[in-house]
Amino acid sequence: MLSGKGISENDVLLFYKEFEVDKFVRGDRYLKRVVRPFWNMVHSRQKKTGFKVSFENLCQSLRLAGFNVRVNEYAVARRNPRHPVGAVGFPTVLDNWDLENPALLGPSLYDHPGLAPTLFDDKRFRKYLVLADWMLDLFTPTYGDRCVQWFAGIDLAQWPDRSADPKSIDFLIYDKIRWDHECLERELLEPIRRHVSEHGYKAHDIRYAFHDHATFKELLARSRAMIFVCEHETQGLAYQEAMASGVPVLAWDRGFWADPLWKRFSDSAPPASSVPFFAPDCGERFRSIEEFPAAFDRFLANLPNYDPREYVRQNLSQERSARIYADTYFSLAGG
Repeated sequence: MLSGKGISENDVLLFYKEFEVDKFVRGDRYLKRVVRPFWNMVHSRQKKTGFKVSFENLCQSLRLAGFNVRVNEYAVARRNPRHPVGAVGFPTVLDNWDLENPALLGPSLYDHPGLAPTLFDDKRFRKYLVLADWMLDLFTPTYGDRCVQWFAGIDLAQWPDRSADPKSIDFLIYDKIRWDHECLERELLEPIRRHVSEHGYKAHDIRYAFHDHATFKELLARSRAMIFVCEHETQGLAYQEAMASGVPVLAWDRGFWADPLWKRFSDSAPPASSVPFFAPDCGERFRSIEEFPAAFDRFLANLPNYDPREYVRQNLSQERSARIYADTYFSLAGG
């Protein structure tokens, strides 16, 4: 039995901390906490990090599955040291970690296992959640069978099917380029825009972090398809939200990890994908601008036949997400 002091066997204790740094003067991160809610009321940029959205999806999925999710209740965890805990988000959540509880780590935390190769020397840490197949391949040589593959479930009610809505945009071009943006704007994005325009289609650009969810939803409702341009994703919530909305995706997927962090740990970039959860029913991929015209033609020819929402329903459900997390979490009980 897991029940104890102020806790039941149905409780999931999660710990999450946003990444914060002082930007201008020492301690200004605390001022930003106060100012941020007011700033968020007046701007239309992204208000939550992908880490926060993923964490909220985890909490929601677990609650829908009937679990009682409790966040950052350190005192409860200390009173019940045999009850598992989950640490989610940025590595800062483990700073000064003084809980004795068996811990499930992730998702997120470390971008590369080389950043914390001795993580599991600490016997409190038991399992590590990874997302994409390519991340599992990256982390397993270091963390072994402690790695468990998981995904954040997509809420189909929050992202309803918009495929039958009136369309005024043929291609929503989603720009999530994070490295060498100026170069890739010139060598990839501009040729894509030009090709779409020359073939008589209307496109609309949207750039990661420069929009909020309401704007994104409105654009998806008006769009027949999305062209997703991103170097790699560990999950890729934005393109999956598009697929849940019934919007097929034509994705640039060049096949390797772009973050220069890899240079610290290997001689070549690890394999990676920009659409790690994907199937032929979702759309098409292309590796380079040279491959784009042929992929564009295939995509257009198959556009009426894609059913990306059904892929999300079957493969990225909140129910399945909660089951994977809960099974792993409660397997640590009493240890």
